[in-house]
Amino acid sequence: MKALFSRYKKLHLWLLANLALLSAFLLARRSRGAMNALTEGFTNPLRRAIGQLCERVPFSVAESLYVLAALGFLVFLVLGVRAVVRSRHRSGTVYALVLGLGNAVLTVYVLFCLLWGANYYADSFTDKSGIDVEPVAVDDLERVTRQFAALVNEYAGDIPRAADGAFAGDRAEILAYAPKIYENLYEEFPFLEMTDVPPKAMRFSRVMSAMGFTGFYFPFTGECNVNVDFPAATLPTTVAHELSHRRGIASEQECNFLAVLACLRCGDAAYRYAGALSGYIYLANALYSADAERWRAVRETLDERVVADLRASGAYWAQFEGPVDTVSNAVYDGFLKSYGTIGVKSYGACVDLLVAYFK
Repeated sequence: MKALFSRYKKLHLWLLANLALLSAFLLARRSRGAMNALTEGFTNPLRRAIGQLCERVPFSVAESLYVLAALGFLVFLVLGVRAVVRSRHRSGTVYALVLGLGNAVLTVYVLFCLLWGANYYADSFTDKSGIDVEPVAVDDLERVTRQFAALVNEYAGDIPRAADGAFAGDRAEILAYAPKIYENLYEEFPFLEMTDVPPKAMRFSRVMSAMGFTGFYFPFTGECNVNVDFPAATLPTTVAHELSHRRGIASEQECNFLAVLACLRCGDAAYRYAGALSGYIYLANALYSADAERWRAVRETLDERVVADLRASGAYWAQFEGPVDTVSNAVYDGFLKSYGTIGVKSYGACVDLLVAYFK
């Protein structure tokens, strides 16, 4: 054993360093104060600073890193196989290759825990906002759903429409407006205040759609990245959602709530409509589960232009239903649960916040 450690000393020391840092994080995450100090004093400012630098690059650095990582892994496999074939000590070569790859993956995971994972254990938006979230009564749920149905009907006529009646807003204009959308929330929630930058449009948006993703925040570059292939009616809330992650808010349900609220409060018609539409979708889905008859009654009040957007979205996402979408969602669900959240289903839990705030 000692000889094995000495032969691959650098790899083993790398492994020990990874395990030491990971152990320290796992212990420290039990302390809310420690996580608050880490996120507010170091990791959140660091990610924002990196994001300001990456903003100067006209493409998504995160997307480029994913491509380079995939290519690097393929090169590693080819060179690794060749090294094993040519080696006189194949078992040792395989061991070194596996240990090296495992170390690289573990290092990325440890850095992710420090740069982003700590936010799952720090004070949440709900903690800071003072919004009192209680179990949702069906009557309250129906009332707020009707409120959002009325809003989305009101805003439906404020935006450009295609021949089929669906949303026809300009995606570039939506992304360009992004730095302004949270400005009207700063007085009520001053801890949200920061300088925003436009999100990056993903070149491989179609691939994201196949995996069931509309956007993601990449903590290693501080970038918000959005899918620009899906129907644009809810693109503004996707943008707002990712910008809420940029503020160190990890919970998907809280980001959904903030996206709806920020869009409703901002001065852009496309964002207001998207906020009302997304809010209605979250609430209506919950109402359907609670009482299908009440849901139908609210659904019948929708403007035909709103219905056109719902149909366009449904038709688009239906084409991607399959094993890739299922697996990617299962993986992401497992990732969320590993940080103590309730998984992908937590997206629907923003209903609690919407009802508490708007009832």
